[in-house]
Amino acid sequence: MRKPQPEHAPAVLFVCTANICRSPMAEALFRLILKEKGIDAQGWRIETAGTWAPQNRPADPVVVEQFAARGVDLSAHRSRIVEAALLGGFPVIVAMEPGHKEALQVEFRPLRGRVFTLAELAGEHGSVADPTGGTPEAYARTADEIERLLRLGFDRILEKQL
Repeated sequence: MRKPQPEHAPAVLFVCTANICRSPMAEALFRLILKEKGIDAQGWRIETAGTWAPQNRPADPVVVEQFAARGVDLSAHRSRIVEAALLGGFPVIVAMEPGHKEALQVEFRPLRGRVFTLAELAGEHGSVADPTGGTPEAYARTADEIERLLRLGFDRILEKQL
């Protein structure tokens, strides 16, 4: 169960397709970066969802295994689909692909100024590749890419909290 946060706590929602691979990776890596920078993640609302997510599915087993090796337990993660009621509380919604961003902006028009791709926040263009069904090395490359982009875009995510 997620811990209740103050009404104006900093918040970020990571969105991918099925909410079992890239967005859980992004959440875990963002928490690690906050910790590394001496920022208490307990004061943040950091969540994930998917544009085509089946409800209540665990994170991909390869993701769980690889992040366990980093000291992160993703075994409690459960997928959920993006819904209007969820989106309202996030000043920053981070999509893994331009298609995710476009779908969110079309379906949830009032959020247009709050939806960004991870690459966009990092000052780049493009998508974070979905490694689902690929080799463990593909998953590791995706995690490395997400971490690289989060580090590049970290200050922009903080700026958008204001």
